[in-house]
Amino acid sequence: MSLTGKRILIGLSGGIAAYKSADLVRRLKERGALVRVVMTESAKAFITPLTLQAVSGEPVSDALLDPAAEAGMGHIELAKWADLVLIAPTSANTIARLSAGLADDLLTTLCLATPAPLAIAPAMNQQMYRHQATQANLASLAGRGTLIWGPGQGSQACGDVGPGRMLEPLELVSLVEQQFQPEATPLAGIRLMLTAGPTREPLDPVRFISNHSSGKMGFALARAAVALGAEVTLVSGPVSLATPDGVQRIDVESAAQMHAAVMAGIDRQQIFIACAAVADYRPKLVASQKIKKSSDTMVIELTKNPDIVADVAALPNKPFTVGFAAETRDVEKYARDKLSRKGLDMIAANDVAKAGQGFNADDNALTLFWPEGQIELPLAGKTELARSLITLIADKYHETH
Repeated sequence: MSLTGKRILIGLSGGIAAYKSADLVRRLKERGALVRVVMTESAKAFITPLTLQAVSGEPVSDALLDPAAEAGMGHIELAKWADLVLIAPTSANTIARLSAGLADDLLTTLCLATPAPLAIAPAMNQQMYRHQATQANLASLAGRGTLIWGPGQGSQACGDVGPGRMLEPLELVSLVEQQFQPEATPLAGIRLMLTAGPTREPLDPVRFISNHSSGKMGFALARAAVALGAEVTLVSGPVSLATPDGVQRIDVESAAQMHAAVMAGIDRQQIFIACAAVADYRPKLVASQKIKKSSDTMVIELTKNPDIVADVAALPNKPFTVGFAAETRDVEKYARDKLSRKGLDMIAANDVAKAGQGFNADDNALTLFWPEGQIELPLAGKTELARSLITLIADKYHETH
């Protein structure tokens, strides 16, 4: 059986989708998994602990301050016991509490205390799911490595139609099985450098020219490359993102600093991905003191910055070089021109004029071009999109080396 001996801790938060959780537990046990269940107080309003106990064959835990359990540090033991924690359903409230790092009940405490991977299956009204607060909380969790499975779309118990349905039990079982499959490592032993985020070009000690890049796509690519076995060096402009596990990070501010950091280490790299939104120009003169408002207009002379990806691609023993093109129109025309003109092996292009993708968004869509072809990567979360993109880069790298 596919999950024989795997220890799965199923958490339930409040929501009508809790009725599916009994079938989820049963399906996991059919595949040989050992399943324990933790319920919030809200979950018990939708399904009884006795039902989950019957299908799991184990007592259901629901109290953080249970005197009998606390004598043996029961919540810590459960956290250590699990190979995977899956919260299904995960309500908007539970997502918010997980994002904030709260530990005010047994389930949230376990999530902080466990070294096991955490997966959530969101389930809520479509408007609650689409709300900016929920999306920000989901992005925060994804950035910390939480697996977000779903939601699905369709009719909801409230009568609405849209995203927010918990995935079906068999869909979740399939994702659990994938989680325990040996990770493919097509980039094992490969040294990969990438750039991410914006650059800041100073005007004076307090002002600078920059852009809207958040660095999310580049950091997602770094995580995905590590997962495929690469030794990753991340050269990052100023962003508010945590360094992914297993990544060597070099922080820079300006395009010149990013260029210097890249060229200092590029000879040791086999793949280079230029994901950063590097300023094309910088002020020719930087004022030593704050510029005062002395007239209604100001003229700033700019000079061209070094072209990092072109300089890498021009090296005699260049790495496999991948560029990015953020365009607002004629995406394929400009991307293919950049691919050819700069001597790149591949280029990933996106239309940042479209709402909800690209700069500062949690989702993106890309078209990947290379001299002999192209492929569309449809709108998806940047974590999922990064995995697809890195896998394609690995395939093309091995085709040419």
